[in-house]
Amino acid sequence: MIELKGIVKRYVLGEETVLALAGVDLFIGRNEYVALIGPSGSGKSTLMNILGCLDSPTEGQYILNGRDTSSLRDDELAAVRNREIGFVFQSFHLLPRQTALQNVMQPLMYRRMPAAERRERAERALAGVGLGDRLDHRPNQLSGGQRQRVAVARALVGEPSILLADEPTGNLDSRTSAEIMALFDALHGAGQTVVVVTHEPDIAAHTRRTIRVLDGRIVEDRPNTARAA
Repeated sequence: MIELKGIVKRYVLGEETVLALAGVDLFIGRNEYVALIGPSGSGKSTLMNILGCLDSPTEGQYILNGRDTSSLRDDELAAVRNREIGFVFQSFHLLPRQTALQNVMQPLMYRRMPAAERRERAERALAGVGLGDRLDHRPNQLSGGQRQRVAVARALVGEPSILLADEPTGNLDSRTSAEIMALFDALHGAGQTVVVVTHEPDIAAHTRRTIRVLDGRIVEDRPNTARAA
């Protein structure tokens, strides 16, 4: 499903060139449950941006579902993001004046989908994360865990190939974090490919495979045998 070949990413900052990724090779298959882990400045966020088609590599190939995305135009990358990738962010990124249902429907508007179908799919996605009774609640009427569940429903409503979660429990307490990770566990169990970007070992331990990034390179790639068992 995901194949990175010799991915290099450089950023020019004034007169300095920063090497963020230094030749990354990576394969992630369908229905894998993977953690990308590393400290601040390790390159994991840059790697996430490339996996999510939010950025393009300086060198190398990123093949997603058999399509080389490395040299796509911005509008083509936007189309790939909308159809192939569901994003969950640490800060939820919900529209404050819209209801949970309206927030979840938002990605489908770019597909020119009929309103009735958008609503039906959004209602189904919210029910799937346990919020079928919160359709008309705005973000300020929801707890942090509920807001993150809305964000998960929004990520899933387009039936993406990959669910990409960036520090998804960073703004949550430990109990709510456990609930959100249990939701990801269940989604993986139902067949969803899930990639979690984190700096927390206990969050990475939920997944079936941990990929450790340091200084722009993959320094460890191992199965989480306790979870796999």
